[in-house]
Amino acid sequence: MKAKKIVWITLAILLVALAILLLSRRHKRQQTETLYETETVTTGSIEKTVTATGTVEPVSKVEVGTQVSGNIAKLYVDYNSVVKKGQLIAELDQTNLRSELKMQENNLASAENEMKYQKKNFERVQELSKQQLVSDAEYEEAEYRYKTAVYSYNRAKESVATAKTNLGYSYIYSPIDGVILSKSVEEGQTVAASFSTPTLFTIANNLKQMRVIANVDEADIGQVKVGQPVSFSVDAYPEESFEGTVTQIRLEAQVNSNVVTYEVVIDAPNPDQKLMPGLTANISIYVLKLDQVLLLPAKALRYRPSSAPAADQAKPASADGNSRPAPPEGMPPMKGSFDGKMPSGDFAKANPSASGTTLQEGSSSIVWLLENGKCRPQKVTLGASDGISYQVTEGLQKGDQVVTGESVSSAGSAKGSDNESMQSPFMPGPPGSKKR
Repeated sequence: MKAKKIVWITLAILLVALAILLLSRRHKRQQTETLYETETVTTGSIEKTVTATGTVEPVSKVEVGTQVSGNIAKLYVDYNSVVKKGQLIAELDQTNLRSELKMQENNLASAENEMKYQKKNFERVQELSKQQLVSDAEYEEAEYRYKTAVYSYNRAKESVATAKTNLGYSYIYSPIDGVILSKSVEEGQTVAASFSTPTLFTIANNLKQMRVIANVDEADIGQVKVGQPVSFSVDAYPEESFEGTVTQIRLEAQVNSNVVTYEVVIDAPNPDQKLMPGLTANISIYVLKLDQVLLLPAKALRYRPSSAPAADQAKPASADGNSRPAPPEGMPPMKGSFDGKMPSGDFAKANPSASGTTLQEGSSSIVWLLENGKCRPQKVTLGASDGISYQVTEGLQKGDQVVTGESVSSAGSAKGSDNESMQSPFMPGPPGSKKR
């Protein structure tokens, strides 16, 4: 009976010892260290773009029509024909126009004869009136008829000039140097110019100099300025990028399905004539472009360090002389340690990015540098941003290591055997453990 009691006491002591061992290993496992994530301050470019879509158009495009009605007698050009200013490109049937001119010329001759007769008659009556051989009424009648004949003669002259002009309109000439983009008529077709001028041809002036009419959203139009560089692509050449410049911002708003856009004109040189009128362009307008500036990752501004644990502060310095706790046996050394010095004033005020405040160009903020294994605050002055990086105008140098994040590593995670050592002796082991 006494021996059995001793066995139970021994077993209880072993269980207590095992529990103490498990708790000590768990405490050892819960000891952690801080590993800092850093990035190097480098130089590079900051670009910010506004995207839009547009249509490629010729800079100068003229629609050629006719001012007189008639049948198309001859066409001298076709699609894509290269024409010069003053070149004959089409001709209307002139039969009716020549008849009209002949008739007006006959009317002019008749009016001229009438005018000459009334002039002689008036001169004769005028002489008789001086001798008081005719009445005043006869004199006035002769003067009236003469003036009426003069007016009729002048009117006939204008009618002849109009008929000659209309006959000249039967010849269609190119008003500019260029290329025929479209042809709306064929030989024998009748065109009527009664109420509006019918369009016969569309001529582009110079296809080596094109433009793009871009539709920019109202939310982005405030950032677009004349002179900003532009790059765009077209579906016809998906692997090629074309360059241009903003030359005009039109103030007239375009409303389509309650979406307000503004037209932006982009100059687009086309020396190879790859750009064709009507192509859809996918446009990027560089509203911000800075080269060779110091770049700070935006996430470095959002980083806020956690203070070192009190237990770690009470431990002696490590062998390398830094005031940080020595890592447990088998653990890799810490990449850095926070020295506990916070910037003066409230941290949210000193580092607005940590509280979600949008940083403006020229504002100041706090970043954290890793120097000699220690994390320290550094005040910086910021410039422009593209949303990923910020330009640093003051406070940093190329090559500085800025902290962007931190992670906590357990002391026991460095040993792969901890899982085995913490396993209860009363639990069955994994397959093959007995063999091992």
